[in-house]
Amino acid sequence: MAPKPLPFLCFSLLLLLQLHFSAAQGVVKGGYWFPESEFPLSDIDSTLFTHLFCAFADLDTQTNQVVVSSANVASFSNFTTIVQLKNPSVITLLSIGGGNAPSSTFAAMASQSSSRATFIDSSISLARSYGFYGLDLDWEHQTMDSEMASLALLLEEWRTAIDAEATNSGLTPLILTAAFPYTPRINSVVYPSASISSSLDWVNVMAYDIFAPDPSPITRSRAALYDPNSEVSVSYGVELWIQSGVPSTQLVLGFPFYGYAWVLVNANDNGLFAPSTGPDTAVGASDGTIGYDQITAFISQNSATTVFNSTFVVDYCYAGTTWIGFDGTQTISTKVSFAKANGMLGYFAWHVGVDSNWVLSQTASQAWGA
Repeated sequence: MAPKPLPFLCFSLLLLLQLHFSAAQGVVKGGYWFPESEFPLSDIDSTLFTHLFCAFADLDTQTNQVVVSSANVASFSNFTTIVQLKNPSVITLLSIGGGNAPSSTFAAMASQSSSRATFIDSSISLARSYGFYGLDLDWEHQTMDSEMASLALLLEEWRTAIDAEATNSGLTPLILTAAFPYTPRINSVVYPSASISSSLDWVNVMAYDIFAPDPSPITRSRAALYDPNSEVSVSYGVELWIQSGVPSTQLVLGFPFYGYAWVLVNANDNGLFAPSTGPDTAVGASDGTIGYDQITAFISQNSATTVFNSTFVVDYCYAGTTWIGFDGTQTISTKVSFAKANGMLGYFAWHVGVDSNWVLSQTASQAWGA
């Protein structure tokens, strides 16, 4: 094929960058993938998403650089190329940290200007070299005001560095996001909303794991949209984020593609808030975690009874003494409608590897619409 004239190439590149920029600022239909899920990267149906997050890059505690383990280099470096085979317009982001990453290591890095600069510069370099369009911070479990102050500085300096890099390179600025809890208040510690709003393109609100089987003595939804009996709910958390100063247009609602399995004390007492002895490790993991694909299999194999509770907006099923709370199609559809009606930017799921034949992903995408 003959080479195209330079003006056409320049126009094409500019158009591509503009398309990606527009997609970054429009609706977010997001999903996380991580190699430890053992779900093949090439099997992701990227046509159901506008944004996909590759998780997780690590913080090297010795150098304060963002790094990818040798086991994950191949999948991370090819992530964008692979998911764009099915959907050339999908936007990819490199996520850093994760729930299992010690909060203390991020706190130490963020407490010093020099280590923050090393972290930031290495993250930008890594994202560019691997072909990602953005970066996502998943620093969890902050417990002190000093950590929140450091977080604010980190985000502000990160945004400045991203803008400067884009100006110097002539490229579209990288997207910058972060995953934070369902509420901006953790006991007496408050997230730095002003810095978050001014520095991030959006916040991925992790609106799940509000409750877990251990140590709760009763069955609960870990991600109820509403709770008429308390202020511990997804909707209330979103309201708090907005009240804190982060507009709804910068909030992306997260929901889980997994549930928790509990052991009922009495098989005949099987509703919400039924007495429980804790996680059902015979069905789920050690903490009761169970993917949606496993839940659908459990329902089929055990002729389990399924219930959608519209008051709390939760799904659950039970068979014998096993009780599983989860987000099924009705819950997902209702949550997406809630996000759209409240002016939120979109939604994301953790994680795509445990969907069941893409049922939940399709439900979410269709509920939001174009």
